[in-house]
Amino acid sequence: MLSAATRSSSRREAAARFWLLAHQVSQRSEAERLAHIRAGFAPDWVRMVREALNPGPQQIEALFNASMSTLERRQRQQRSLDPVASERLDRVALIACHALQVFETPERAGQWMVSLDQAHGGRTPLQLCETGMGAAQAHRSLSEHEGVSAMCSNTPVEPL
Repeated sequence: MLSAATRSSSRREAAARFWLLAHQVSQRSEAERLAHIRAGFAPDWVRMVREALNPGPQQIEALFNASMSTLERRQRQQRSLDPVASERLDRVALIACHALQVFETPERAGQWMVSLDQAHGGRTPLQLCETGMGAAQAHRSLSEHEGVSAMCSNTPVEPL
């Protein structure tokens, strides 16, 4: 049986690995990304997303287009994810990297990824990654955040 400290350390490692692999995905060419999608992402991605972003089970099932029991079985058998789930993960990785650039820490970027956004029908950016159009909306939302941050940082503050 694993101790609480060991489980906590394992979760932190999985979360850190998610951010590292997401960055690596973002650095690939489109041809490389397509090849990885066709081959199927490693089943470990499911755990890394869970630990890094902490979405609910329903969000995980919708994102990966499979039940939790199916995802757990794939992980036990070390079977790659299917192309649909892999393409969604590719989008998650790209959005997560963009969020990390905007929010500057994995914790804040991860929190944004699972926060409901009324501008997108009460969906989270993670849920938006289920489709290409949704991912484009998430990128636009991040670009707006970047614009506001840049405006705020360049605006001189008058002393009181």
